[in-house]
Amino acid sequence: MTQHSQFALLGTRRFLPFFLTQLLGAFNDNIFKQALILAILFKLSISGDRDLLVNLCAMLFILPFFLFSALGGQFGEKFAKDALIRVIKLAEVLIMAVGAIGFVLGNLPLMLLTLFAMGTQSALFGPVKYSILPVALREHELVGGNALVEMGTFLAILAGTIGAGMLMASSSYAVLVAGAVVLVALAGYLASRSVPRAAAAMPELVLDWNIVRQSWRIMRLGLGQRPAVSRSLVGNSWFWFLGAVYLTQIPAFAKELLHGDESVVTLILAVFSIGIGLGSMLCERMSGHKVEIGLVPFGSMGLSLFGILLWWVSSDFPAVATPYDWLSLLGVAQAWWIMAAIFAIGLFGGLYIVPLYALIQSRTVEKERARVIAANNILNALFMVAAALVSILFLSVAKLSIPQLFLAISLMNIAVNAYIFKIVPEFTMRFLIWMLSHSMYRVRHQGLEAIPDEGAAVLVCNHVSFVDALLIGGAVRRPVRFVMYYKIYNLPVLNFIFRTAGTVPIAGRSEDEKTYERAFQRIAQYLAEGEVVCIFPEGKLTTSGEIDEFKAGVERILAANPVPVIPMALQGLWGSFFSRAPHKGLFKRFWSRITLVAGQPMPADTGRLVLQEQVAQLRGDVR
Repeated sequence: MTQHSQFALLGTRRFLPFFLTQLLGAFNDNIFKQALILAILFKLSISGDRDLLVNLCAMLFILPFFLFSALGGQFGEKFAKDALIRVIKLAEVLIMAVGAIGFVLGNLPLMLLTLFAMGTQSALFGPVKYSILPVALREHELVGGNALVEMGTFLAILAGTIGAGMLMASSSYAVLVAGAVVLVALAGYLASRSVPRAAAAMPELVLDWNIVRQSWRIMRLGLGQRPAVSRSLVGNSWFWFLGAVYLTQIPAFAKELLHGDESVVTLILAVFSIGIGLGSMLCERMSGHKVEIGLVPFGSMGLSLFGILLWWVSSDFPAVATPYDWLSLLGVAQAWWIMAAIFAIGLFGGLYIVPLYALIQSRTVEKERARVIAANNILNALFMVAAALVSILFLSVAKLSIPQLFLAISLMNIAVNAYIFKIVPEFTMRFLIWMLSHSMYRVRHQGLEAIPDEGAAVLVCNHVSFVDALLIGGAVRRPVRFVMYYKIYNLPVLNFIFRTAGTVPIAGRSEDEKTYERAFQRIAQYLAEGEVVCIFPEGKLTTSGEIDEFKAGVERILAANPVPVIPMALQGLWGSFFSRAPHKGLFKRFWSRITLVAGQPMPADTGRLVLQEQVAQLRGDVR
């Protein structure tokens, strides 16, 4: 597989029109929503409670996600996704036309009705938005595509928020806002007309119009998925809980704690959004163009660490007679620590959320994907409402300060993700593998596209170190079931990783015949289920750096399970810390540069000595 930047997707018709469609939609939502809030606070003649109306706006936008996400999930399965996107975007044009009239007339009920309709349109768009990505993108593009979508969404939110403020500053704000939202909606519809064909996943689905019943069924479908998917839904919604707390408190934080004006709010929003955008972009490079859920614990740690740091550095900010603007604020040294913490929260948030979205998409069957994403949207809405309730409880009842609220949710983040990682230890396992292959070793891959994306296969590789399985598992896009000597399997710490990865311990027949026979039964089961199994046919770690003779066990496996066999070789591990090289020392070659090379698939009747020769040729002279 040739490695391309994720930005290359922006040059493809199968991604760019969709990207522009969703980008313009998020931009338009935030222009209208923010402009309405500013109109309520500063422009309209209103006799009622303005704060109550602002909170009503938030409720009217999020309520449709409870009511109509299930319907959106059904639509996403039953109808062609490209046609559905165009219908939804055409509806946006009509909705924004009504909203434009409301702004021009200064008619608040009409504007509130438009806001509710916008929320409905977003609730219907969400399931098709994320379920179309695995259809349009190749497997190695899925993380990059999600990263671009997340980056675009948060930058669109930022641009819409700032743009609304600029439009509302004009004396002709009503006409400007009305024209902007209609024009952006039209641009989004025109972009949607170029979205390539994406067939219906389940055209025979019978629509259930009972909102309560179908929402319950879809929630059960989502949370009833395999643990990695169902807990990813929880983790995804927890991210939106954190995001809702931070974004809601930023205006008060800027005014009351940093003694700033409106430009300081914009600065914090910009730093936070850019952080999320950069974190999202880093995901593809850090994950090696595959769905790498090992980044999720890394992102979670960063969210907690820098949330605690934000609490620590926010106390006793120097007050001034005139509120700081964004430029004068940056003249205070303490402000740089605060901005760094906010930027890091955004960055690690991007590293946290993108792999979760990609995992949900990649591990959900196509005919259920839109409904599972609909379940995710309902959960998101629930968690965002919970974020508002928790904020009220902590700030108004418990009388915590805003920095103390940030501390509290950072500690809650540790507890929530500890629960997720305990239920799905694959997250922790992948994190340890990722850390190993990005710290102690610099790993280069060659020829791994020979490993099929689907179907059973056997990998055979030379055995150089105690961490060979971790390095191979971190490089191959598919889950790999390893067969390894039981004494290595039982090593402390590594045993947790091996058990989580479904590793098969094996002993010599003379050592433990039951373990020996059980291993072959487990291997046959994995291959029958279409899994990839990796074995080290030497049966032991090399003590000289050379490849030992392959044992007959590989021939027994292939005879009983006639699947393709792919030779592989590790180069450069001999002499590294975890090898058995006699003179390696503690730090000798600690930052080893190694290469994993794969050859072309070979038939199942290939003899062990031929496989040994192929592995030796792939390794070459680099031990």
